[in-house]
Amino acid sequence: MKQRVLITGGNKGIGLELTKMFLASDHEVIVIARDFDGFVHADRVRCIVHDLTDVDAIAEKLDAIKNVDVLINNAGIMYSLPYDCYPNEKIERMLALNLKAPVKLMELCAQKGVRRIVNNASIAGQIGHPDVWYGIAKAGLINATRSFAKIFAGKIVVNAVAPSPVETDMLETIPVERREAFLKSVITGRFATAEEVAKTIFWLATESPEYINGTTVDINNGSFPR
Repeated sequence: MKQRVLITGGNKGIGLELTKMFLASDHEVIVIARDFDGFVHADRVRCIVHDLTDVDAIAEKLDAIKNVDVLINNAGIMYSLPYDCYPNEKIERMLALNLKAPVKLMELCAQKGVRRIVNNASIAGQIGHPDVWYGIAKAGLINATRSFAKIFAGKIVVNAVAPSPVETDMLETIPVERREAFLKSVITGRFATAEEVAKTIFWLATESPEYINGTTVDINNGSFPR
């Protein structure tokens, strides 16, 4: 069944892989991103230019969209800064993009008939992460996933994924020594690919049983076994 899918940050990295997967399955795709420079699927996707750190303006950007079947909260940012060298501006931007915007989008899309929501969280929200504010934001998103699954009482299925470092542009923000240490902790000695994470999100958004609800799927290759 053809569905209308809203993907934040669907123009690059994991989001781009998701855009390609949903298009290949003949779904209607809407992407929200700050810009679409070099985005080769612009002719097949409805593009909404918006910086999601402006949380208060999200509702206006979605006004023209009558209904949404699937919401993928994918957009995110990481700075990899020490906790005592974090400018307030970056803290606010971190929390706005990684936590406040996804929560606002879940609220708004619930009013537009959404049936499935998948949040792209992180292993950072499950461990004591060196980027304290990134970990705080992602832990909040994991908790919001559980909370909204209960609030929606089965009418909307809400899940999340928690990847460890992925081969995207964000990987370059992690110091080299941390990357090298991480590679020693995983079973296959490599980072996740954007496609691997996207495949998991796609499954949760389309085919996973509805009894999988309020859950966070770990994607960390044994670096954080539970």
